[in-house]
Amino acid sequence: MKTLIFLCILLLCLITHCTSCSPTTPRTKYNTSKYIRVSCRQTLYPKLCQRSLANYATKIKTSPKLLATTALLVTFNATRSTSKRLRELSVNRALKLKPGEIQALLECVEEVNDSVYELRKSIKELNDSRKGPEFELRMSDVQTWVSAALTDDDTCMDDFTTRGRVRVLVRRLVVRIARLTSIALAFINNYAAV
Repeated sequence: MKTLIFLCILLLCLITHCTSCSPTTPRTKYNTSKYIRVSCRQTLYPKLCQRSLANYATKIKTSPKLLATTALLVTFNATRSTSKRLRELSVNRALKLKPGEIQALLECVEEVNDSVYELRKSIKELNDSRKGPEFELRMSDVQTWVSAALTDDDTCMDDFTTRGRVRVLVRRLVVRIARLTSIALAFINNYAAV
């Protein structure tokens, strides 16, 4: 009888212990969500940061590298979608674009495409980064490319000297990807400094 009670208590302890260690427990979910919130507060755009990364909290856990990589992937996907949207706008006859607007849009598409290319290179390099002798050089390359992508986004907006609804629409799209790029760069800088 004592042996049976002992086994029941042991089994109960094991079940309780395993349940509390499970990666899907509310406590772990809370910790990973808290990590995202605290990390996002250190960026220039905390609300956008939280909105864009909240769904990835359980994947990121509390890893600075996964946080930087995920932020970079979110930025890459948004930038690629924006590039496609800008291309569609440039050929949309219903908008009745003026020649100057078409030219500005095409230049903007080129700048955003450059951003896509730089972000793609950054993702590959960041994924390949490991602590070691080449780490600083790799991270320097990533920081340079992501900074260049941010500059490309700014240059896109500089091309729009005309006023009007197209400029407002393009600005809304490009400002969002510029802010996401800024967030990713902040996390990359933090990871590089670890």
